[in-house]
Amino acid sequence: MDTWNFYTCLVSLWLHRLYIYSAVAFGISIWIVIQFTTTKTKKKGEKSNGNPASFEGIEDKVVNGYATLQAKEVYVAGVKIFYGSQTGTAKRFAKGLAEAVISLNLPVEVISMGDYDPDDCLSEETTSRNICVFLVATYTDGQPTESAAWFCKWLEEAANDFRFGKTYLKGLRYAVFGLGNSVYVDHYNTVGRNIDRWLWMLSASRIMTRAEGDCNVAQSKHGSIEADFEAWKAKFLSRLQALCRGEKKPCSGKCKKGKCKSPGKQSKDCSDHEHGASEYENTEAEELFETSSDEEADGEEAGGTNSVIDVEDLGSIMSHMKKAKRERELEEGDTGTSLTHKNAGRKEEGEKREMITPALREALTKQGYKLIGSHSGVKLCRWTKSMLRGRGGCYKHTFYGIESHRCMEATPSLACANKCVFCWRHHTNPVGTEWRWKMDQPEMILQEAIENHQNMIKQFKGVSGVKADRFEEAMTAKHCALSLVGEPIMYPEINQFVKLLHQHSISSFLVTNAQFPDEIRNLGPVTQLYVSVDASTKESLKRIDRPLFKDFWQRFLDSLKALSEKQQRTVYRLTLVKAWNVDELKAYADLISLGKPDFIEVKGVTYCGESSASNLTMANVPWHEEVVRFVQELADLIPDYEIACEHEHSNCLLIAHKKFKINGEWWTWIDYDRFQELVREHERSSRSKTFTAADYAARTPCWALFGSRERGFDPLDVRYQRKNKARDISGC
Repeated sequence: MDTWNFYTCLVSLWLHRLYIYSAVAFGISIWIVIQFTTTKTKKKGEKSNGNPASFEGIEDKVVNGYATLQAKEVYVAGVKIFYGSQTGTAKRFAKGLAEAVISLNLPVEVISMGDYDPDDCLSEETTSRNICVFLVATYTDGQPTESAAWFCKWLEEAANDFRFGKTYLKGLRYAVFGLGNSVYVDHYNTVGRNIDRWLWMLSASRIMTRAEGDCNVAQSKHGSIEADFEAWKAKFLSRLQALCRGEKKPCSGKCKKGKCKSPGKQSKDCSDHEHGASEYENTEAEELFETSSDEEADGEEAGGTNSVIDVEDLGSIMSHMKKAKRERELEEGDTGTSLTHKNAGRKEEGEKREMITPALREALTKQGYKLIGSHSGVKLCRWTKSMLRGRGGCYKHTFYGIESHRCMEATPSLACANKCVFCWRHHTNPVGTEWRWKMDQPEMILQEAIENHQNMIKQFKGVSGVKADRFEEAMTAKHCALSLVGEPIMYPEINQFVKLLHQHSISSFLVTNAQFPDEIRNLGPVTQLYVSVDASTKESLKRIDRPLFKDFWQRFLDSLKALSEKQQRTVYRLTLVKAWNVDELKAYADLISLGKPDFIEVKGVTYCGESSASNLTMANVPWHEEVVRFVQELADLIPDYEIACEHEHSNCLLIAHKKFKINGEWWTWIDYDRFQELVREHERSSRSKTFTAADYAARTPCWALFGSRERGFDPLDVRYQRKNKARDISGC
């Protein structure tokens, strides 16, 4: 009996404790659910009151039934203020803004645009979570200040260069305040507007619309440029604080599609999209001193004066508008492809048009071309910029000893007879099979080419990293690469143009697409004459080069035969396109025996981005190891040639005729001074005294040879590796 009572009491005690534990557990569960629900229903940014477990910068999170603490996300890491100032106003504004930002307990950095290298550093801001502010002044002639000139030039080229990609600066957040004087109506605040537009074109995100300050007190919205800036600064600081809290800009309530029911429920039409949807919020406060991007204004017109356009649609709308305009003007200017024209009856018999139509001029200018007259152009090669900074030269520096920082890339003819699938100009240039345009004189073309080239070089004065000695040397061009775009040999006065180059002690590197055999035969001495051999069979050449001539294959073969008759240096240029022309080794060997070139350059194709003119992708770009393997296999089929040089950075190798291997050493470089002497003797003798490629050859340095440790990179320079978003823009 006693034993029974003992067990009965023990069971009762156990059940009692179980009840207590269950009750406690149930109570804790209810408390957790209540807290979780309360947290979820709190408004964003509302602080917790009376909760001892909540601390500033910490928020509750329930994981597997347990309440944990987690650090809040950092929405703004800091602010970088860039200024371009001439009189000191923008600099003073920058310092004042920096003090205000510091008061918000945010890191801030004030940077002069003249001390900043956007090519190296700007893309880093896409992941830094910084806010970039640009305070930029405009000169009376619409130009940026001297300190901001290089930054603006780089940004313009990047925005209009398809090789950077439309999303190059996606993730960068910015605001722009422009300083100008409305007295100069035609140029009022153009620098601020341009910077805003170029950043927007590269997919950077505005945090607020651009603002403009006016030095003309009679027209200033707030009475003075200082007051304009203070008004903008107050709004900027308010927007910055909202971003720090992780807030997005509330809807303006002006959605046209009726999807936005309240300011708190933002639809696609009115949300603060990262590509700057706030441009369309025309509140009264914004109208006081803010304006929108020109591109978006055009896009708004495309959608109707009273309609709101989705930000996602802006790109396609602008593309359609510009494409239609360009096609109309291209049709008017593309006179080289036909003998008749729709408007021919309106013009007198024999009257010739200018090659560059307004649409072409606009497109090529945006791509960085300096257009000359009605059919010529010059552009600064990226390797020129690289060598100015001591970061290495192009493959022609490695193979032939040119000084890349002294090389002028130009063309006397923007027109071409091919539409190659890998053309890095995306066929913005006109096409034709014969010269049917007005013609400019070669003296004028060369003079303006040199002047434009020097002006582009001058923009590098004082730029960070540019070597002073190379900058001075670069002001005098020593080489001219006639490979910019188009077919230079189409220009009727090409011989006179090349002769003028030599008279200025400028060497000539002329590239032709092997469709004009008679012009090749009639061509005078050239430092080095190239023929593009993009395929080795009729079928593949038609598929890759897409020539306009019906007898393109015979013209191609005749051009190679004409090349074999030349006494000066000749080169085959092979561009390898994976899955298109890399399996035709025997056919290539046959073409080499036909033209007997001195050198054969083999280069992997450079991917130039998506284009309606080509269906190439990155899959068509061979790896450097694949190019090396192709070259080795090709060299085995041509016993008179060997692999001589390599430039790994350009994905390019050089095969040279064995006659340039003297006493076991390669002589692929050029003695440029000796060449100029030989040309002068040739001219003085009324062209009776000739000379050959061997007469101006120079020894190749060890670092340029195939198999060297440097792999073609000049040891006098320092190779620069990009930190992110690397790209290959391989120049001429």
